[in-house]
Amino acid sequence: MVYLDNAATSLPKPKGVAETVAGAIRRAGNPGRSGHALSIRSARDLFLTRERLASLFGVKDSSRFVFTGNATVALNQAIKGILRPGDHAVTTSVEHNSVMRPLRRMKEAGVTVTMVPAGSDGAVDAKAVAAAIRKGTRLVAVVHASNVTGAIQPIAKIVRAARKAGAYTLVDAAQTAGAIPISLSDLPVDLLAAPGHKGLLGPQGTGFLYIREGVPLVPLIEGGTGSRSESDRQPDFFPDALESGTPNSVGVAGLAVSLAWLLRKGVDTVRRKEMDLLEELLEGMGRLGGVTVFGPREPSRRASVVSFLVEGKDPVEVGHRLEKGYRILVRAGLHCSPHSHRTLGTFPRGAVRVSPGPFTTRKEISLFLNALRKIAESRR
Repeated sequence: MVYLDNAATSLPKPKGVAETVAGAIRRAGNPGRSGHALSIRSARDLFLTRERLASLFGVKDSSRFVFTGNATVALNQAIKGILRPGDHAVTTSVEHNSVMRPLRRMKEAGVTVTMVPAGSDGAVDAKAVAAAIRKGTRLVAVVHASNVTGAIQPIAKIVRAARKAGAYTLVDAAQTAGAIPISLSDLPVDLLAAPGHKGLLGPQGTGFLYIREGVPLVPLIEGGTGSRSESDRQPDFFPDALESGTPNSVGVAGLAVSLAWLLRKGVDTVRRKEMDLLEELLEGMGRLGGVTVFGPREPSRRASVVSFLVEGKDPVEVGHRLEKGYRILVRAGLHCSPHSHRTLGTFPRGAVRVSPGPFTTRKEISLFLNALRKIAESRR
């Protein structure tokens, strides 16, 4: 089997992740709730993982990382926690539904939203985003790299424009966290959301929201935190302010292991390998007749995501044939980002997406290119 669907979830995981999860589920106490050894051990796991996130992203205070079940929950917390009726928000036409749908809900509640169109390669012009910011703009929400074209957006320029205007910034780092170096000490993003199971190589059911100090967020969920239990008011300190209910301490324990692997390996090393694979992939696909590739041509301008169409063939059919005929796993369709496909002109059929990961080999890229050539050349 050749797994090329890392943009959906990473496989395989680094050594030790599965074993740690299996061990944790046999000994997981409820962190922060009890005073016994198993509860304390789980609390220690959460603290260790937070510390590793802070190291990976260049943040001094690890309490600014709030654990969530995934990036979708993190994005909902950010959007619904900061916007109020009468506010204005700016976003782009290449966002995931995890941004678009919460913004739609807030629009129905009285928030106005401006969508900045991306170019034909899925890249956004920072000047166009800056021009959309106006008096009353409270939030600028932008994906770091498109989950359809892989196009990396000019986040630094967008953040500078937003800060100059007094607006907060939210970055969806679902396709870049752990895959492309991000230093939050150098890049003053206010809010950054990411899953733990993609580029961070951890278990599914993990994710986080980073909140820069001073950013006012209303909790999406309130309840038991194990702290200040004498009060019926939600704690106002982090991470407790935004972490209610029993956490996924089992998944977070596994995430600690994958973060340790990334810290040892270096995200820059992962990035170089994936760019090498992208170069081989893009060059090979460019030589195939009847195959249209979307997104920037240069590997340095995209995450490890490549979407394409085969002339005369439905993308879902191509994905099915890759699996059934060649045991190659990809994703076909709209990728939960219909506005991206409207931007590319591929709506409503969508496209086929291939996404190498840090454990993908050159041989696997070659097997994929050979299979795609046969499918493109076939008459049916």
